[in-house]
Amino acid sequence: MATPLLICDDSNMARKQVKRALPEGWSVDITFAGNGEEALEAIREGKGEMVFLDLTMPVLDGYGVLEKIKEEGLKAVVIVISGDIQAAAQERVRALGALDFIKKPINAEKLADTLNKFGLI
Repeated sequence: MATPLLICDDSNMARKQVKRALPEGWSVDITFAGNGEEALEAIREGKGEMVFLDLTMPVLDGYGVLEKIKEEGLKAVVIVISGDIQAAAQERVRALGALDFIKKPINAEKLADTLNKFGLI
């Protein structure tokens, strides 16, 4: 059965880059979101058991999404993919429940390593 995977980024190009970087043969059902509100809606609908989340977005940023996931007790494994690589940002997202943090632009090898590290593939 395919894992419901949500890729949330306000950049269409970044969403496509993440999709292209996914490990070959990984059984996922992909949904895209362009902002945090769309992401939360998809997660509530069961379309984001696994989430790749950008931090800087309009409407609701990645931090807000993580806070809402925690607040509402939503089931979602979140890996943040962001250009904001400051240590404080990485600490904050982990404190909010993100599994890991990957620097943009996405690197397919790093993504696969991260997924393997946490037993997600």
